[in-house]
Amino acid sequence: MKILIAEDDLITCRILEKNIESWGYEVVLARSGGQAWQALKDSSLRLAILDWMMPGMDGIEICKKIRRRKKYKYTYIILLSAKDRKQDIIAGLSSGADDYMAKPVNFLELRARLQTGKRIIDLEDKLLYVQNQLKDLASRDSLTKLWNRVEISKFLREELDRTQREKKPLGVIMVDVDYFKKINDLFGHNIGDLALLQVVSRIKRKVRRSDKVGRYGGDEIIVILPNCGLLEIKKIAERLRASIARRGVKTGEETFPVTISAGCASSENRPHASAESLIKAADAALLKAKNQGRNCVFVDDDVTENTREVKNV
Repeated sequence: MKILIAEDDLITCRILEKNIESWGYEVVLARSGGQAWQALKDSSLRLAILDWMMPGMDGIEICKKIRRRKKYKYTYIILLSAKDRKQDIIAGLSSGADDYMAKPVNFLELRARLQTGKRIIDLEDKLLYVQNQLKDLASRDSLTKLWNRVEISKFLREELDRTQREKKPLGVIMVDVDYFKKINDLFGHNIGDLALLQVVSRIKRKVRRSDKVGRYGGDEIIVILPNCGLLEIKKIAERLRASIARRGVKTGEETFPVTISAGCASSENRPHASAESLIKAADAALLKAKNQGRNCVFVDDDVTENTREVKNV
């Protein structure tokens, strides 16, 4: 672990450096407040020993600036000072320091306090990891591990705002597994789940890293494609359809065919579209594709107002 030593006195700085390196830490030195603040922009610096009195910017000011940062991981701060009055200690801790040591430094005590700081940093990192894992689980569909409906809808709104600002098109493809209900009825839900997982796997292999794929509901998959107009999105949807239709789904020793229908919409011909209206347009195109016999792609530009919904799909 790296530790910042911010100390303007050269002799004190070298003594601190020698001892702390002997304890197995990597040391970064700063001789002024400005140098310390620049060094702390390195996100890997999680422990800092700051002298209260330094040229340019003192330790108290640096503590306050560190605590105002929002995007950085927590930095554990030990404030050093020749001041040892209670009001000085209170002022130092109130500025955002985690610990306070009076000079001259007792190195056995400093080592113990650094170990405490390291444990706190490690615990915080573990907590953040668990929080991120839980957040990811809450954002994912439990079966397919795709983004769930809430999260993919959020991505769509954010991407649409961005593309409208940049005056670029945004494409949406709604994909539906053909006769999915019959697959479940004939082979059972376990085989239906397997078919859906294989469809998802093939879709993910055919889209770009910048594209987002989510499970919108049931067997309906939504793909969000930045910078895609109607012509591009139709080509992509055709590529997805062909990839899935090319080979069947294997279930042990048996293989049965699986196809998809896809509906495409783009903000290219709907420059003021909302996320909800784009989804509605793609869904209408999907229903039109099913009316045309399934295993095909339809684009929003070809959809009429009176598209009739296909039942038991």
